[in-house]
Amino acid sequence: MSAGAPNGILNIVVKNVGSFQVSRGSTVGELCASLQEGRAYPIMAVIIRNTLRDLHYIFRRDCDVELVDTTCPAGLRIYRRSATLVLLKACRDLFPDRTLMIKHTLSNGLYCEFLEVHSADIEVDLIQTRMRQIVQQDLPIKRHLMENDEVRGIFTDQGQKDKVQLMRYRDKEAAHVYELDGYVEYPYGYMANRTGILGKFRLLYHSPGMVLRTPEIDDLDLVKPYREQRKLAMIHQEAKEWAEMLHVPHVSALNDMITQDRIDDLIRVNEALHEKKIAYIADTISDNPSIRVVLIAGPSSSGKTTFAQRLLIQLRVIGHHPVSVSMDNYFVDRTMTPIDEEGNYDFDSLAAVDIDLFNEQLTRLIEGEEVEIPIYNFKTGRREENGITMKVPANETIIIEGIHALNDQLTWGVPVKNKFKIYISALTQLNVDYSNRIPTTDSRLIRRIVRDHRTRGNPAGKTIKQWPLVRRAEEKNIFAFQENANVMFNSSLVYEMAALKLFAEPLLEAIDNDVPEHIESSRLLRFLSYFRAIPATNIPPNSILREFVGSSWFDV
Repeated sequence: MSAGAPNGILNIVVKNVGSFQVSRGSTVGELCASLQEGRAYPIMAVIIRNTLRDLHYIFRRDCDVELVDTTCPAGLRIYRRSATLVLLKACRDLFPDRTLMIKHTLSNGLYCEFLEVHSADIEVDLIQTRMRQIVQQDLPIKRHLMENDEVRGIFTDQGQKDKVQLMRYRDKEAAHVYELDGYVEYPYGYMANRTGILGKFRLLYHSPGMVLRTPEIDDLDLVKPYREQRKLAMIHQEAKEWAEMLHVPHVSALNDMITQDRIDDLIRVNEALHEKKIAYIADTISDNPSIRVVLIAGPSSSGKTTFAQRLLIQLRVIGHHPVSVSMDNYFVDRTMTPIDEEGNYDFDSLAAVDIDLFNEQLTRLIEGEEVEIPIYNFKTGRREENGITMKVPANETIIIEGIHALNDQLTWGVPVKNKFKIYISALTQLNVDYSNRIPTTDSRLIRRIVRDHRTRGNPAGKTIKQWPLVRRAEEKNIFAFQENANVMFNSSLVYEMAALKLFAEPLLEAIDNDVPEHIESSRLLRFLSYFRAIPATNIPPNSILREFVGSSWFDV
């Protein structure tokens, strides 16, 4: 493209829309405002040369532009982040002496709570009313580039010590901050440019805090009811208690421990918490003699394989001799495998499993019979002619790990009293700071990038490209059944991003800016930049984290 006409007029080509002339120095937001009429969903950003640009970005040369609205994951993230800024501002207006913590996703919303006190339902109503007022005023959200000393001064004045601490670890001299009516935030990502486009939200009372609902990819108009998830809320509460016990509520506290050479003690305690929870689960199973099948499910990169091995060991410690059965051996022949919307084999579909054979053999194993477990050949797409003979010791448990483990259709032939279901996920207990959470999805994606490169030689770009398909399968086959679990296990480790940083950063930096995956790699690199790194030698050999970085005691 040319550098633009001498008279200061630039030519902007908007993908699937048309060509436009704008003044040099005008913003993306000004162009998008003129394109918004007739569009069902608000434009939140644009993509220019495989780089995400926010609505504050200034046009300085001719370019091609792709619009990003709330039908895109990136647009939804900006919308939710901007609505969160409105929530923070409303809380500051109404309760200036309180600190609101943005905690984690919960069902189809974002759970938040005050650091100092529990919320009351009437307070949540007041906050929502104030948020509506801020949106109706259509206030500008301004983006500023400031020297770090100036930013630290602002956050000191606002009483945000967590942000002052975080700024100490920045390796750049200046930072971009966003301002809404005098209130300044330093977010993990881009914001909208005005509050008027943020009208779709709901704030619900959820003791001891509140849930902010914004559009989701499957609910763009926010019409679906809130889904209560009591078991997931309980495991998040446990994660909060662990973070408080470890004295690491946010990244700057973790960085302090690393720079002060106290990280090894943190790692030992964090890993001991994992071991204690796994031992508790083993005791629960042992205390109920009717349990014969232990079913483990969780989303990608949650550490299911290592967890299953550690659970097996804990059961052996208390005198049991459990066996493992691999679901991979029960795939149907390749010719019978269902096809997905893109015409590819859908190995994540329940129909890809021979559930009749699986239930027949599982029932016989429970009854003490000897069966021939099939061996599936992934190269030929068929079972081998001969399988493996297996018999389960009397009254012992069978451990099964797989994507459909919480779905009762998988084990339709096993009575409910004989089943014990475990849901495992990396439910991040650490915040960047009190107003910037760390999405569980980001933690799992970084885990997978590191593991896929180590075990399959996959570049990070390939893993990022496949991630939306992985997420789609999780939504359909795992998250829909997570509340069926008897117990949940949080595989997140408070120190893990500091350990994964040295592995992930080179892989992400290798993604060129001439491919679409550069957008995601840039976002993840910015996230990792908040952390001080620790070497892999600090990670114990039985840690779930070893499943991703290697050198595990277990064959994973």
